[in-house]
Amino acid sequence: MKPILATLLMMTLLQNAFAQWPISSITTDFVKNERRESFKKNLDEQVINHCFQLPVDSSTESQYEEACWAISQFLVKSPLIESGFKKLLLSYGHLGFQTKRAVLEAIYATYPTQFQSQIATLNETEYAPKLFAMQTLYLLRANADAIATKKYIKQLIQTFPGYQLNDILSELYKYILNHQSFTELALPDLNQLFLHQQLHQLVTIYSFQKWNRDYPGLAALQQSDGHFLRDSTGQILLIDQLARAGSNLPYFITNGNTPQGVYSITGTEVSKNLFIGPTPNLQLLMPFEADSAYWHMGYDSSKDALTNYLGLLPKDWANYEPMQESFYAGKAGRSEILAHGTTIDPAYFKGFPFYPISPTLGCLCAKEIWNIFNGSLQESHQLQLANGLVQQKKQKGLLMVINIDNQAAPVDASMIRLKLENFERKHLKLVP
Repeated sequence: MKPILATLLMMTLLQNAFAQWPISSITTDFVKNERRESFKKNLDEQVINHCFQLPVDSSTESQYEEACWAISQFLVKSPLIESGFKKLLLSYGHLGFQTKRAVLEAIYATYPTQFQSQIATLNETEYAPKLFAMQTLYLLRANADAIATKKYIKQLIQTFPGYQLNDILSELYKYILNHQSFTELALPDLNQLFLHQQLHQLVTIYSFQKWNRDYPGLAALQQSDGHFLRDSTGQILLIDQLARAGSNLPYFITNGNTPQGVYSITGTEVSKNLFIGPTPNLQLLMPFEADSAYWHMGYDSSKDALTNYLGLLPKDWANYEPMQESFYAGKAGRSEILAHGTTIDPAYFKGFPFYPISPTLGCLCAKEIWNIFNGSLQESHQLQLANGLVQQKKQKGLLMVINIDNQAAPVDASMIRLKLENFERKHLKLVP
């Protein structure tokens, strides 16, 4: 009897391991029309408008901080907000660090050029590395010509002579010098990346994105045998996925855009965060975030962390510096990046190129459409991705974020699908 019981137990465990979530099982009241209207009314009238009419002092600072976070996430603009930012910048010296950060992030997110003179003045006497970096990035985005770039570098070195010892400032220095030229680099051969996957045979998700993160990308899942996951029609499954933060700050700043590079997939979970929603998310790790879990594929202790990281990539890709963003972002303290869905009302983002997907605090967000009357999930690219992962024999794997070009358009599904199909035909013996 014991062998039979053991066999039955193993079969049960395997069935549970590969169980997928039916779309009908995922619901939430948070997306219902009355909840969304109530939330928006409170956001507009209380969290933002009421707050921005108050004086800026120690008794209201926490309210202003909360309002600024909301402005960044929902990309809210108004004359009242603009005048409120002027008021906050005048009181900047009296604010706490977190409030300063929230103010700078909200301004970066919503008013890309209007506050250059005020930010430039603050930048001259700023000695907090992260705040200095955010201010410099605001100025750089508005003016990145050769004269301005030299000025930013000079200011960085004068203010922080030992900037190389600070991970955020080191990345700022590289970003000022290299960002524009990096957007013009030729991308290494994707086929080499797909072939390299066969060395470790880990499930690998590729998130193909644009340098301009206003435009949504696409994700595809390469299975352990090298083939790409297909949908019910037999086509390679492509997931609409956005890698843009609400702030739109660069990769090395907290709450900035999703860094390019290699992440470790450690499994799936259901979030308690109402904005992420109940659709299972993919748990991701960056280097330095939780090293023992990140390196589930193995770590050569005779080599340093960067050498181990680059070993996850074929030679040409290891030499392609933009793929090191996640390594240095993790070193600079970024963490808690997930691949998840969204319950946020897409109406906030109407008119943006990424509509109807939600920007985040730096995660990868997949398209989801909800029934606003009964709270059911109507369409979910996130669920397709999560179900695609759990049907694999091993759910631990890798995820790679790759900016494929700098064109002002979403990633082209037909182009990506053709590249993946051509890879399978040329390099794999059997094509499903």
